[in-house]
Amino acid sequence: MRISDNLPQLGIWLVRERSLPLGEHLRDALGGVLCMPWLQGAHDRGQGACGLNGVPQRERFRAVFHVYKQWVLVMATGIAVRLLDGLPRSKHSDPAVVVLDETARYAVSLLAGHEGGANQLTYRLAQITGAVPIVTTATEALKPITIGIGCRRGAGVEQIDAAVKRALSGRSIEAVREVATIDLKANEPGLQAFCARHALPLRVFTHAQIAARPWTTHPSGWVRDQIGLDGVCEPCALLASVRGRLAVAKTALDGVAVAVAEDVTEWMNG
Repeated sequence: MRISDNLPQLGIWLVRERSLPLGEHLRDALGGVLCMPWLQGAHDRGQGACGLNGVPQRERFRAVFHVYKQWVLVMATGIAVRLLDGLPRSKHSDPAVVVLDETARYAVSLLAGHEGGANQLTYRLAQITGAVPIVTTATEALKPITIGIGCRRGAGVEQIDAAVKRALSGRSIEAVREVATIDLKANEPGLQAFCARHALPLRVFTHAQIAARPWTTHPSGWVRDQIGLDGVCEPCALLASVRGRLAVAKTALDGVAVAVAEDVTEWMNG
């Protein structure tokens, strides 16, 4: 049985006061409650804060861990592991836990990746902060394909679906690990609907990230005029693949451009 729907959704645990601006940014974007063990009072700038006065941090955390459905722990993974020691009970009831370092470089899905939604939360944190999402559950890790998508404004889900299927060239959508796009397209309803249809996470890259690694086989004058880049789909596909190669160059259909990157895994064979 999953955690009761009556429980609060999200707790954001900050180890140090220096991470408060990041914590407030997360709270504003995700909702939830900031937990600040250095505070002795019950409130932080008008927002309720979880915690127990006069109790050491580890005991405070143990007291509230199972009160929330999901946790973002803003700290090093080593600190997180020590805080979690002895607390997990079952993947079917444990809260989801994602660790985010204080500089928001990496978001690590640590506990209840599937059942609790930590994997999805990891990608959401990546979108909010620009962090690299780290997901190690076998289902995702064994999927070798990332796809980059660029589209005209208002492109519908069926247009995107058709363009992706054409670009995959017979590869299964089940082998796709991530969809990647530029931040300008992150809120396109058709793109979001496509990701929801296939239960795929959306990885978002900024203009600056793409400009720094503009891997483009076929530069587009139209894209250059519109957003100041030679292309979107190819660099996005490659940026989302740590050890990928471009398996399918940019293909365009009905206002949607798609590129496919596939992991190079020769090292796994010796």
